[in-house]
Order: sequence, then C-alpha cells, then structure tokens
Amino acid sequence: MLRRLLFLACFFLGVANLHLSAQTYEEWIEKSCDSVDKQDWVSAEEALKNAMREEPGNPANFALLCNLGTIQRRQGKKQEALVSYTAALSRHPKSVTILENRASLYTELGETDKAINDYNALLIVEPEHQEALYCRGLLYLSQKKFTAAESDFDKILQINEKSVRARLGYAVMEKLRGNYTESERIYNYLISEMPREWVLYEGRADLYFLMGKNARAMADINKVFVESKPSASLYVLRAKVKIAQYEKEPAKEDLAKAKEMGYDAQIIDELLRMCE
Repeated sequence: MLRRLLFLACFFLGVANLHLSAQTYEEWIEKSCDSVDKQDWVSAEEALKNAMREEPGNPANFALLCNLGTIQRRQGKKQEALVSYTAALSRHPKSVTILENRASLYTELGETDKAINDYNALLIVEPEHQEALYCRGLLYLSQKKFTAAESDFDKILQINEKSVRARLGYAVMEKLRGNYTESERIYNYLISEMPREWVLYEGRADLYFLMGKNARAMADINKVFVESKPSASLYVLRAKVKIAQYEKEPAKEDLAKAKEMGYDAQIIDELLRMCE
C-alpha cells in the first residue's frame, strides 16, 4: 500500500522526468519501499527523510511526509507521526487521505476535538465518506452527543442502506444509552447476517458483560480468540470478565498482554489493582 501511494504520487507529479539529481531522490524512495516490504520501519523512515533532503522542494514530498507519518506510527512514534502528517497537510490541506490519517492518530492520542475537526474538514471535501462519518459518529458518542452521532449514522444509511458500520454505530449508541435490549437486538441481527465479522462478537461480548451475562460474554470472546486474531481491547475485556468471575491470575496475564500490545497503561494499572 505504501509503495503504491509513493509511486502514484511521484508519477502524477512528474518526478520521473527530473534530471540526474532526481535519480538519488527516486533511489531513496525505492529503498524506502523495499524496507517497507521487509517491515524494516527504521530503514524505511530514514530513506524517506533522505529523499526529502535531496529534493526539499519536490511537490511529491507531501506524499512522502504522509507515508513517513504512517511508518512512524508503526514504530509507536505517535508524536513524530503527528508532526509528519501536519507537515503533509500544510502542503496539501485538502487531502482526504492525510486528514483521515491525522484524525485517526488524534483519536489514538485521545485528542477527540482535534480528531473531530479533521473529520469535519475531510467531510467538507468528501461529504459522503462513510468511514469518516462512522468515526466521527463514534467520537460524538464518546462525548455523549447522541443526536450528532445519530445524524452521522443516518447519513451513512442514506448513502448505503446495507452499511454494517452504521448499524454497528447504532448498537454502540444504544449500549451507551443503557438500552441494552435494543443494542442486543441489533448485534444479534448483524451477527446473523455477517457471522464472520469478528468486531461484532467483541461488541456483543462487551454488551453481555455490562448486562452481567458473563457466560455469554465469554462465549463470544472465545469465538474470536479461536477463529481470529484478538485485539488488545479484547484481552482487556476478557480480563474484566475473569475479574468478575474471581479468576484474578488469568486476568493479570490478559492485562499484561494488552499492555504489551499498546493498550492504555493507565487503564491497565487500574484493572490490575482490582486483581490484588
């Protein structure tokens, strides 16, 4: 994906027509692509920086900065990635891809208002961007702005009446409102239609946990663990269920795994105190 974005940007901006000095620029880009293929993020990052040092005024550099940000995120360098995305946007402020990347990074950093601002800017450029509407809707839910969130989910359904994302948004919204029966109804419907969408099982498991139905929660959690790759949040959820069932040592193991995967350390520490 990074390779394709890099070379498309370079092609359309005419980098291939540069003179001898540009060959070094292109070679650094090629080296970065090769490093990405090998998942050698350190080398990929350095190669992109070298390319931009060779041609600091090259119009393709906004694409290189965007990819640099993504490579830095892969390494956990979130603040450096933020600087790279912001620099890319300064050169191409209406780029949907860069706005989406920075919005998702702001979300990871807990900068909800800034993430919403980026999604707002993105949706001005592309009003029917379903992923942006869904993500903004979830951010509104985190702020308990249910009307705004519902409006985004409604908009998605107007664009695509079969959208899983929109209905999942409604399920999350009803769960947060405390309308557990309605939320369960939506989750059950979605799972019946898409039995291999693992995020639905995780969402329903969380709902069952809130309802005190720990056996059902564990059944959904176990299904994801057996048939898919569990997320850090699923390890945390399983730990919560185990704590509720007084299985504290296994809960500690799950929390340690979630922390290793990058889950919020403060939340992990709070849950670990419940295991003492």
